[in-house]
Amino acid sequence: MTAQTSGTLSITWLGHGTFLLVSPGGKRVVIDPWLEGNPACPAGSKKIDKADLILLTHGHFDHIGDAVAVARATGAPVVAIFELGTWLDQKGVKHVSGMNKGGTQTVAGIAITMVDARHSSAVVEDDGRIVYLGEAAGYVLTFENGLVAYFAGDTALFGDMKLIGELYEPAIAFLPIGDHFTMDPRQAAKAVELLGVKQVVPMHYGTFPILTGTPDRLASLVQPLGVEVLTLKPGETAA
Repeated sequence: MTAQTSGTLSITWLGHGTFLLVSPGGKRVVIDPWLEGNPACPAGSKKIDKADLILLTHGHFDHIGDAVAVARATGAPVVAIFELGTWLDQKGVKHVSGMNKGGTQTVAGIAITMVDARHSSAVVEDDGRIVYLGEAAGYVLTFENGLVAYFAGDTALFGDMKLIGELYEPAIAFLPIGDHFTMDPRQAAKAVELLGVKQVVPMHYGTFPILTGTPDRLASLVQPLGVEVLTLKPGETAA
């Protein structure tokens, strides 16, 4: 599938919260890699061996399940909140660049600003221990041509999305809509309004029966705002 996105950003959805972006400058950005255990990920996309940057929003298994494997296979730098980055260091991952909310760093020519998200973040180790991995986060990405995208990660709606919109003026937002663990379409529609974006990519829905939010419902709610909902099937690309 080919569709028009803001700027020249290529977006491939690999199901759930996992994306492969190709920036206007040709950099391959992997976000929240969950591949092998992801029932929505196409069979031909279960391995990633080329990347220039890996971004992690939080430490739940359905967002970092293949982070170590992809980092080792690609050698790409990994950006995560400090505690999650330290855990990855302990797993032997090289080139981890930990940061925290409010900070900005440039990696692979892309300016990465870590912003708030309202969600939890932990991993269950093999021995059953729950390990705290810092707070969940979102990212504002400023690409080589000036295009700005907001990747919310897993989050509830929060009022400071308005500040994200005012400060960074993103053109496109990636928002969860599944409900139960994140925002539902109604909350996501309010997020769109607060952010002021004109294009939204729905994610984190349909993977499991409990994630009941739908892109059609989101589209019906944001249509009066003149916002385009860019709906992809797993494995499809918009460019």
